[in-house]
Amino acid sequence: MIELYSPAELPRARASGAFVGGVLRQMRERVTVGTNLLEIDAWVAQLIADAGAVSSYVDYAPSFGSGPFGHVICTSVNDAVLHGLPHDYALRDGDLLTLDLAAALDGIVTDSAISFVVGDAVDPVDLRMIETTRRALEVGIAAAVPGARIGDLSHAIGTVLTAAGYPVNTDLGGHGVGSTMHQDPHLPNAGRPGRGYVLRPGLLLAIEPWVMADTATLVTDRDGWTLRSATGARTAHSEHTVAITDDGPIVLTA
Repeated sequence: MIELYSPAELPRARASGAFVGGVLRQMRERVTVGTNLLEIDAWVAQLIADAGAVSSYVDYAPSFGSGPFGHVICTSVNDAVLHGLPHDYALRDGDLLTLDLAAALDGIVTDSAISFVVGDAVDPVDLRMIETTRRALEVGIAAAVPGARIGDLSHAIGTVLTAAGYPVNTDLGGHGVGSTMHQDPHLPNAGRPGRGYVLRPGLLLAIEPWVMADTATLVTDRDGWTLRSATGARTAHSEHTVAITDDGPIVLTA
């Protein structure tokens, strides 16, 4: 399913994006060494309730997961890159944490993710990987104009990731959003220009470059949800939801 929103509906999308982006900013400021992943989940659940928003995760039960997700935010640590299931773990100095949040406000879902190193034990290798996903996100957003094809965005993103030396997994990537979290079109993080769906004004698209330091192969954790690098290598993930408009892309979750 692909949904297109009218200009009159854009303020609702902006409000949803501002909420999701604001929650992630608060978590970035609040999380420190010793913070438990379950604390993060509880903090975000309270913010969602206070805003009258709806979690896109708590009841999410796709075919690739193990039952309903049961939490409101994905917390992926170190070698975990996607769908990190919150559990009883206190963050340590130097942990590389990704927070991925999708929620609906006034019926529109927006989706965003940030990666950062917790504490003071910061490895420049981690910072380079995080910055690479951010740069790939920026070029993907810049390419998200009416008339462009999905392959144009995929190619732009993949060029940045591969030039930095990171293998790219194309099984999981960006996607359309709207009344539900995961919609068409699928946006791989590498591809050929001039291929795929033509972007049209009104499309809301979650663009999400993610990498693992030395592999493109994922393995599923015993929890049935968390996806980790097959080699145990560290990972990074950056994501924004954008609105495609006649005047160019608008980042909703900034």
